[in-house]
Parts: sequence; structure tokens; C-alpha cells
Amino acid sequence: MSHVRIIKKYPNRRLYDTEISSYVTLEDVRQLIVDGEAFVVRDARSGNDITRPVLMQIIAEHEEHGQPIFTTELLTQVIRFRGDSMQGHLGNFLERSLQFFLEQQQNIRGQIGNLVGQAPWALLNQLAERNLDLWRSFQQGLGSGTGSTPTRKTPRGTKPRTR
Repeated sequence: MSHVRIIKKYPNRRLYDTEISSYVTLEDVRQLIVDGEAFVVRDARSGNDITRPVLMQIIAEHEEHGQPIFTTELLTQVIRFRGDSMQGHLGNFLERSLQFFLEQQQNIRGQIGNLVGQAPWALLNQLAERNLDLWRSFQQGLGSGTGSTPTRKTPRGTKPRTR
């Protein structure tokens, strides 16, 4: 079994990371999530698992800044769904939907990586160089040209138009 980090939450609302023997902030806990660290938050007095409420608190704080993930309509519907006979299935549905979304995102990134086959900046540099070459050849064509417009070929069996 993998190691699970224990974080204790004290009545004064402070979080204590037992692995590093130091108090941590909610932002530190969020970083553990981003880094893929396994952890559980326990109430320091009772020992109860309070991980979910702490995660909800992190979400609530981050929803206040930048582009929110949860719209007012979505949150309203989730609240309405509480107490419904199908309530237990909503969590599973949302979890599977998010997992599917993440898998599709990975697939798309992989396909784009295969198509590009290189770093985005290298591709942009190549496109810029190619455009610059096309522009130079266009300018040379203008500078070396006689100033007359190119003649058009007419399809066989038709007469050229006269003006």
C-alpha cells in the first residue's frame, strides 16, 4: 500500500502536516493535490476524516478568483439534487464524466503532439521562416518583373475575350 500523508486540523483551524512537522496553509494542501500526493485530513481531536470539507473549502476559495469551473446554475442543480433518490449516482456520474474528459484531453494532446512532432515554438519559428521566404520571393518577383500582368491561358476550344 502506498504512503498516505496525514494532515491534522486543529480547532483553531490550523492545518498541521505530520510528515514535515509543520503547519501548512490551504494553498500548500492544494499544491499536494497538484503534485499527486496522497493525503488525508483528520480532525485533531476526534481523528475523524475531514478531507472532503477541506477539499470543498479549497474549491470555494479558488472559485472566487479567475474563471470559475462551477456555474451558479450547476451549483443550484447539485443542491436541488441532494435528497433525491438518485443522489448517490450523481457523484459517480460526475466522476466518470470528468475522467472521460481528462482521457479525451490527453488523447487530443497526444494527437497534436504526433502531428506537430516538435515543440510549439520550433513549429512557429519554421512557419515564420517559411512565410518570410515566401515574402522575399514575392518581393523579388515584384522587383524583377516588367510591371506587366501575366497573361492568362484560355482553355482549348474557346476564344480569348476581347475588351
